[in-house]
Amino acid sequence: MNHGDMTILVTGAAGFIGFNLSKSLVNIGYSVVGLDNLNSYYDRNLKIDRLKELGLDVWECESGNETNSKSHPGLSFIKCDLCETEILTRIFNTHRFSIAVNLAAQAGVRYSMENPLAYIKANVEGFVNLLECCRSSKIHSLLYASSSSVYGGNESLPFSIRDRTDTPLSLYAATKKTNELIAYAYTRLYTIRTVGLRFFTVYGPWGRPDMALFKFTESILNGKTIDIYNNGNMSRDFTYIDDIVGAVVSIVKSEMTIASGEEKVLGGLSNPWRVYNIGNHNPTKLMDFVHEIERVVGLPAKMRMLPLQPGDVPATFADISETTNDYGYKPRTDVATGVREFVNWYLSYYKIEEKSNANK
Repeated sequence: MNHGDMTILVTGAAGFIGFNLSKSLVNIGYSVVGLDNLNSYYDRNLKIDRLKELGLDVWECESGNETNSKSHPGLSFIKCDLCETEILTRIFNTHRFSIAVNLAAQAGVRYSMENPLAYIKANVEGFVNLLECCRSSKIHSLLYASSSSVYGGNESLPFSIRDRTDTPLSLYAATKKTNELIAYAYTRLYTIRTVGLRFFTVYGPWGRPDMALFKFTESILNGKTIDIYNNGNMSRDFTYIDDIVGAVVSIVKSEMTIASGEEKVLGGLSNPWRVYNIGNHNPTKLMDFVHEIERVVGLPAKMRMLPLQPGDVPATFADISETTNDYGYKPRTDVATGVREFVNWYLSYYKIEEKSNANK
C-alpha cells in the first residue's frame, strides 16, 4: 500500500500530541492535513513554534488558507475551529480523507470548573460537527482523544476498559465520556469505525505549560513554590509522548490497512467501536516524580502541601492489555529518561543555562 494514496486528517495539530503525531505520520510517508484553531488557552507562542518545527510558515497559517510545509512533504495546515461548520465542510469536500484523528479539545480539568461552556462547545459541539463531516464524506475510521479522567471515582486499580465510567469528577471528564457515547451512536447508526484513545498523563518535550512537569520545572528553576495536592499522596501513570504517538501510529496503520481492503478484519478489531487505554502501566508517586525533576535540574523544590482538589483523583494506573494484544503496544520510556528529555528540551527552548552539572 502506498501511504501517499490515503490522506489523514489530524485536528489539534498545533497541540502537544497532535504536533508530534503529525510529524511522525508524515515522516513514515502518510499525507496529513492538520487543523487547529490556535487558541490562547496556554501560551500561543508555543503552538506557533510547534508549527515552525513542522516547517510551516506561521503568517500563512494565520491567514486561514491551506499552508504546505517546506520541510515535511505531504503535510499541510489549515487554521480552523471544529465549530466553524462551513469551513470544516469545505475542507472535507476538498480532501478525500480515509482516516481522521481528533486531538482538538478544550483541555484542563481545573479550567473546566471556571469555564464550563468552553468545554461543551469545543469538546461536544465540535466533536459532533466533525462526526457529521465524517458521516457525509463516508470516512472509514475516526480515532479520537478520550482521557483517563473518564474513570472518575473508580477505585479499582489498574483501570480497565471494562470498568464502569459513569462517575466523572470534572466537566472535562464528562465531555470525554460524552464523546465515547456519541461515537458509539454514530458507529451503530452510520457504520463509521471509531476508536477512543484514553490517554494517561502525557508528558515530554514540547509539552503543555499547564501540566505538572512543565509547571514544576519552571517553578524549581525560578525558585518558586510548587503546589503539591493531596499532601503528596498521589500517583499518576505518566506516559511519555513517544510511547503515546507510537500507539496511535500503530492504530492508524491498522485502520489504513483495513480501509485499503488489504487485511481481513479479525478478532477484536472486527468491533467497529473500540476504546483503548494508552498509558505506561507503571504509575509513579507524585513525590518521586518531583524528586526526579529536582535531581535532573540540580535544585531543590520549595513545596506547599495542599488537600486534594475538586476534579482530581488520588491515583491513575492503566491496564493496557487490550492495546498490547491488538497492536503490540509496549511503552518503552521510564520516568527518569522522560523527565531528563523534557528538562533538556525546556532549557534549550527557553535558552536557560543549566543551574548545575546534574544532567550534563
